[in-house]
Amino acid sequence: MKITVDAAPDEETARAIASALAAHLDRRVELVVDGTEDPVATAGDGDGGWDDAVITERERGLREEIEEILSGGPKRGHEKIEQLGKLFVRDRLDLLFDEIEYEDGTFARNDADGELPADGMITGVGKIHGRTVFFAANDYTVKAGSLGQMGVEKEIRLAERAAEAGAPILRLIDSTGARLNLDDREPGDTHMDRYRGGRMFYNQCIHSGQVPQIGVLYGPDIAGSAYTPVFCDYLVMVEEISGMAIASPRVVEAVTGERTTMGELGGPQVHATQSGSADLVVGDERAAADAVRDLLTYLPQRHDAPLPTRDPDTPAANPKGLDAVVPEAPNEAYDVQDVIDRLVDADSWFELKPRFAPELVTGFGRIEGRPVGIVANQPAAKSGAIFPDSAEKGAGFVWTCDAFGIPLVYLCDTPGFMVGSQVEREGVLQKGRKFIYATSNAQVPKLCVITRKAYGAGIYAMAGPSFDPDATLALPSAEIAVMGPEAAVNALFAEQLEEMDPESQQAFKASMREEYDKHIDVRAQAAKMQVDELLPAGDLRDQLAARLRALRNKRRTERDRYHGTVLF
Repeated sequence: MKITVDAAPDEETARAIASALAAHLDRRVELVVDGTEDPVATAGDGDGGWDDAVITERERGLREEIEEILSGGPKRGHEKIEQLGKLFVRDRLDLLFDEIEYEDGTFARNDADGELPADGMITGVGKIHGRTVFFAANDYTVKAGSLGQMGVEKEIRLAERAAEAGAPILRLIDSTGARLNLDDREPGDTHMDRYRGGRMFYNQCIHSGQVPQIGVLYGPDIAGSAYTPVFCDYLVMVEEISGMAIASPRVVEAVTGERTTMGELGGPQVHATQSGSADLVVGDERAAADAVRDLLTYLPQRHDAPLPTRDPDTPAANPKGLDAVVPEAPNEAYDVQDVIDRLVDADSWFELKPRFAPELVTGFGRIEGRPVGIVANQPAAKSGAIFPDSAEKGAGFVWTCDAFGIPLVYLCDTPGFMVGSQVEREGVLQKGRKFIYATSNAQVPKLCVITRKAYGAGIYAMAGPSFDPDATLALPSAEIAVMGPEAAVNALFAEQLEEMDPESQQAFKASMREEYDKHIDVRAQAAKMQVDELLPAGDLRDQLAARLRALRNKRRTERDRYHGTVLF
């Protein structure tokens, strides 16, 4: 209970009064001076067993300073975020974290006349789902979240401690970049200093694959600082308010003459559908927080830590109905999501880059409560052919799953890599090799499922038999071939066909297709052990679950090299 006194006694007297009252009343007592809120002394149960706590003027003064710093930048800064429809950074942290355990660098730039509280960068550690997560968050109310010397120093220390502690790093990015309005208290350009701005990006690079790095972008991020979001393993962009580009629209116009807007240059739609830099675009800040919290449920604390698990659940759709989902005709479209719904636990599907290169589907799910990465050709989009963008999308996803020990399930139904002059100019070979390279080098459990067609080099990227999968499973609808029957007949017998009349052509093609089908019959291929198992489609979910259980302790092999030469 609170006991109010008219005037503040000295420390010893306050302690004595509180202790006597607590003993007399047999309860916790807080001694408060009339007109104030903070107790000058506490005693009794609930105070850790201590009976002599005293809040001094010195401590009270420090607490008041801290409260002022925690309130963020000046009034105009808070008015600005209201105009932009943004949350105050601490409200963002409240959405994301179950609790904040501690912060560092609260008094950074404490000599800056109150204009730069915490130097506009909040760093610390919190809990999400009971897990320790390190965070760095720009405070837009302080000089529009610009990066100052001490703010950069805080971020660098935070990242290095996270890597050493083996915990994910969450970056809440809302910055206009390096702070340019420098004065005597922060002289000179610091982005080239050995331990300043560039060090942030260096750390992101060397920490890549050590601990998960997740970025959420809440505003326009321009120039060098735009590398912070793209160096994250996963990036969430908030619709309407976020964007990133190597130069602002004004600079672009000055240099190139092109007139553009931030949205056209580097808004969420650009990075979700064209560049592929955004893993997710969400409607608002609450959705961003939900996405991050969900994403963490699939990722380990560090690269060699166990994956988080949940109680097993049944799929959203009946696994026994899978065979009816896959059409008999190899070129008939269907939605691979209907396959995924029959394989992963209900409500566990978490798709990444859903609007970029949709002919390849990538995302996380759970099978019997354990995370898996799904790489699936999408016959409903461009027949599931692999284009340059989808090759790069698949490569990045596979490589990241391998970095964090997440097993991979490939669902193969593709006519192969796309052909033509346009895709050659876009680098189908250059980007295609990245996909094949990532699949070849991934050492997590890999299961290849041939649901229908597997033509040409497409099966290479999709972890076919030659690419060291732990198993190649085939459904009865599977076809493994250099190309489809129609294309093969036309290629093999082009000259003969030219000499035939239409009726003879049709009869000859039908005969050759029938002969070709014998060579690509999946039962014959299973008989030669070209696939590990031919199984009824309705058994696929159980087969995947059993094999993933058996492979849970798969060991990695050290390669006799520094690293490969194919970059991602």
